[in-house]
Amino acid sequence: MSKLVKKELEPELRFPEFLGMGKWDKIKFIDVADKKIKWSFIGGPFGSNLKSSDYVADGIRIIQLQNIGDGEFKGDYKIFTSEEKANELLSNNIYPNEIILSKMGDPVGRACLIPDTHKRYVMCSDGIRLVVDEELFSKYFIYTLINSVQFRALVEKTATGSTRKRIGLDDLKKLLMIVPKRDEQQKIADCLSSIDELITSHTKKYDALKAHKKGLMQQLFPAEGETVPKLRFPAFRDAGEWEERKLGEVASFLKGKGISKADITTDGKQPCIRYGELYTLYNETIENISSHTNITANNLVLSKSNDVIIPASGETQEDIATASCVMESGIALGGDLNIIRTKMNGVFLSYYLNSAKKYFIAQMSQGISVVHLYPSQLKNLGINIPKIIEQQKIANCLSSIDNLITTQAQKIESLKAHKKGLMQQLFPATDEVTA
Repeated sequence: MSKLVKKELEPELRFPEFLGMGKWDKIKFIDVADKKIKWSFIGGPFGSNLKSSDYVADGIRIIQLQNIGDGEFKGDYKIFTSEEKANELLSNNIYPNEIILSKMGDPVGRACLIPDTHKRYVMCSDGIRLVVDEELFSKYFIYTLINSVQFRALVEKTATGSTRKRIGLDDLKKLLMIVPKRDEQQKIADCLSSIDELITSHTKKYDALKAHKKGLMQQLFPAEGETVPKLRFPAFRDAGEWEERKLGEVASFLKGKGISKADITTDGKQPCIRYGELYTLYNETIENISSHTNITANNLVLSKSNDVIIPASGETQEDIATASCVMESGIALGGDLNIIRTKMNGVFLSYYLNSAKKYFIAQMSQGISVVHLYPSQLKNLGINIPKIIEQQKIANCLSSIDNLITTQAQKIESLKAHKKGLMQQLFPATDEVTA
């Protein structure tokens, strides 16, 4: 590929065989839809036509906003409706390998491809079905263009709403696109899809490592009512049962001290951890601290190396049962954090609490809209403890897998960043688009 001097309606980066082929064409978004197919560019049903009372345990899957990722289908959230209801909403059906867009943020106008796990689906009210005319356009090129920074800027500019952006189907249809001839579209699509294939491959490895870790954790700690794990390292197979204790017998408990979001600064000198970061940034070990504050240390609660922290409040019982070991001393620990200070191996304890004891910690928490977890409850948690050398062996084993998971995640993010950078150069800037 070769760099270009910027010209109207031409990308910064172009494949050699297309240099000198002239500017790209301006079309309206509606022009890419296949006119030979009924309902090839259509929104989801009115909300009143698909209600929660229409949901069933199994049947035709409904594609929800939560499923529409930014360039990826998110399969975790699953709801279904009946075959009869899907037939009533035939105009709102969508099929494998078609494109679905989101009318609402975040981000607005994002798109993904429908998976081939079912023969058909029903869209939610804020979904938009797009069937590309593949005689004239490369589907994958159009799909990638929709998710590009350049086209996203047009969508954002057209969308309405302050807290959550929204774009109507009619407004979307009128948006201008810049496209090259089909053979150049295909060349760009092939280039970007090869990166997507790498991302998919590395994501599968990432998922496999996560599953391996989960399976190991289930075997390396005793099940409820048992005093030895199913899987034990050879050196400890004759070491006898793990000791039964209450957590309060082997640990002391403290509370963190309030650090608000406004207290976090980029030039802060004091590293700190806020409770919400346990869900979003950290796993069972915390070594590299992301946040900093300028609150003076004597107004803070500071960690000691090996402290285990667990939220004191959260949105759900499952969320609150999330433990991490702070590997450094002197880290400020924010309010809404329970601090468990123990002579046990803190990394071992974090893995243990997040696996064999997660359900029991969740059940201890109290509350409806916000759930709370108190030291008085944690003190009564029954645990089984091996000798410190076995704790260390288990912690090292699981930490090594986490290191592999982190490395794999970094590879995926690096590939995504590479793809994003390419897309910015392979598509013309939107400030060049005029009607």
